[in-house]
Amino acid sequence: MGGEQIVEVEDLVVEYGRGRNVVRAVDGVSFSVARGECVGFIGANGAGKSSTIKTMMGFLFPAAGSVTVFGEKAGTTDSRRRMGYLPEVALYYPFMKARELLELYGGLAGLSRAALRQRIPTLLAELGLEGRGESLLKNFSKGMQQRLGIAQAIIADPELLVFDELSSGLDPLGRFDLRQVLLEIKQRGRTIFFSSHELSEVESLCDRVVIVDRGRVVKQAPMAEMMGPLTEFEVLFRMADGAAPPPEVAALQPDRDGESLRVVTRDAAVFAGALEALAAAGARIISTSNRSRSLEEYFINLVRPAGNASATESPAQR
Repeated sequence: MGGEQIVEVEDLVVEYGRGRNVVRAVDGVSFSVARGECVGFIGANGAGKSSTIKTMMGFLFPAAGSVTVFGEKAGTTDSRRRMGYLPEVALYYPFMKARELLELYGGLAGLSRAALRQRIPTLLAELGLEGRGESLLKNFSKGMQQRLGIAQAIIADPELLVFDELSSGLDPLGRFDLRQVLLEIKQRGRTIFFSSHELSEVESLCDRVVIVDRGRVVKQAPMAEMMGPLTEFEVLFRMADGAAPPPEVAALQPDRDGESLRVVTRDAAVFAGALEALAAAGARIISTSNRSRSLEEYFINLVRPAGNASATESPAQR
């Protein structure tokens, strides 16, 4: 992929435990994130997403492989200064006010008091917390705490945003507000990397997707390339006097659907050619349709073996 690589993960291995009790949570994961990209990191529980993200932040150390951020080893002070981070579970002091929390994080990021006075009310309003700056965090719901966690991650407008389970605890309105904020950040050229169970969110925000399963990357591709093959085109038809379908259609191996024949393809050009051939052969077109599979459906089919209702997970693989 072209452009400056902000994050580079190469053959990353993360393990927990010692001796015979070692559990490998991440097993040779490799990917990169270019400047200005929004990349979705998806996988089932236990796939190794959080372990990978914690290693990117410098909270865990690789058993093998490497992670660099802004060209430096993950976890350095200089690289962390240029990042905003939201952990999977964010815990804040319950007797602190929302404004105080944002002042703390903003101050640590180098923002002046004057800048924070101007920035905090606007940011709270953008994330659906308008007027809650003086509220104690002990009175915040899980969704409100998640909104505040996102606010602390973006308050200093960092070059790279890393979110572990981006929309955890958010209701549909909260997810909508968040999507608008992230789209605006993306339009300003910031780099975003996040894991999420909301695959519709990944579809709407991401330029590229990295899918992991049981500690390994099983698929990574641009979103357009990922979603393109998920559209199926179908035509239901009857041939005059029982004639054979034209060669272009016969090559698609039509299925008999009652008294009619049906062909399905994922190639729009092939579909258009089949319709032209059928019309030229005097076929009666009964119906045409197209269906787009969701990223969620694609993901399930990719990581769940046929006939296996659930994947085996290790508690350490997070």
